[in-house]
Amino acid sequence: MDQNTQGRGDEPNRILLVTIHHMLYPITVDVLHQVFSPHGFVEKMVTFQKSAGFQALIQYQSRQGAVAARTTLQGRNIYDGCCQLDIQFSNLDELQVNYNNERSRDFTNPNLPTEQKGRPSQPGYGDAGGMYALQATGRAVGFPQMANAAAIAAAFGGGLPPGISGTNDRCTVLVSNLNPDRVDEDKLFNLFSIYGNIVRIKLLRNKPDHALIQMGDGFQAELAVHFLKGAMLFGKRLEVNFSKHPNITQGAETHEYINSNLNRFNRNAAKNYRYCCSPTKMIHLSTLPQDITEEEIVSHLEEHGTIVNTKLFEMNGKKQALVLFETEEQATEALVCKHATSLAGSIIRISFSQLQAI
Repeated sequence: MDQNTQGRGDEPNRILLVTIHHMLYPITVDVLHQVFSPHGFVEKMVTFQKSAGFQALIQYQSRQGAVAARTTLQGRNIYDGCCQLDIQFSNLDELQVNYNNERSRDFTNPNLPTEQKGRPSQPGYGDAGGMYALQATGRAVGFPQMANAAAIAAAFGGGLPPGISGTNDRCTVLVSNLNPDRVDEDKLFNLFSIYGNIVRIKLLRNKPDHALIQMGDGFQAELAVHFLKGAMLFGKRLEVNFSKHPNITQGAETHEYINSNLNRFNRNAAKNYRYCCSPTKMIHLSTLPQDITEEEIVSHLEEHGTIVNTKLFEMNGKKQALVLFETEEQATEALVCKHATSLAGSIIRISFSQLQAI
């Protein structure tokens, strides 16, 4: 029996065919169970990828449960602004579930194996997919915390920036055409951490103008590739692409950043996603000392280029500044060299500003 059968639409049945549109985050059986179990006892669930998108068959114990779920959930989003549910009644009478794992589950039979013996797990959407929450161990965990996913969706107003798919699951980025005389791991960290948390960085010894950067998840890697491709740094135009390596192996030549308190996305993730953009001529400085002056800021940054204008201001009682350089490359150099440096006793944070003028 082909379980990937089309739904029959409006004739009530205890099995629902669910299609998920605008799927920015991986959806597992556990996520779906959280969403559908309040409406009745869910017996079985199977998920699969079809040309129509990511789909699931959900079997309730009673037809009333399925009807209630469809009535309540049709057209709703699992997360803010994405993962929209399109629900039909299936024409199947009984789901066949062989394994209990992230892609299928028989809630009436907990003793099913997780996989066919002797066969490795097939990477499905649930265990390969995009938005993973980082744990302190550096291990990616199953599905995003609701708050994290909602934060990302909210940061982009429910829709992603043009050119961002949200479905990339490759976490490691290859950067080439670097200036090997001037670049090191910490400078690359300062630049790439604008787009996500950094796990580790490796400069390639046999190709000194190449580096591998492992981001916190595939979505953050996609932001970095999208926004940094073609950026100018130290006289070179960067090439930024997804690496064929799924991750960077720990070793003597890798720099670890997984537990760094300089990773920007451990706090205020929504705000940080909102500030993601390509390099601009304007940088934004925060965590400044209360008694800082514009002259001190200029003298801290002026070695990196011509400063056209500066503005010191206060937000929520905290001193911040905008600094406008003559070119994007000068602003980028100032950011990679001076983010997380000490200025008048405070460790300052620098990001790009999307403001056009001060």
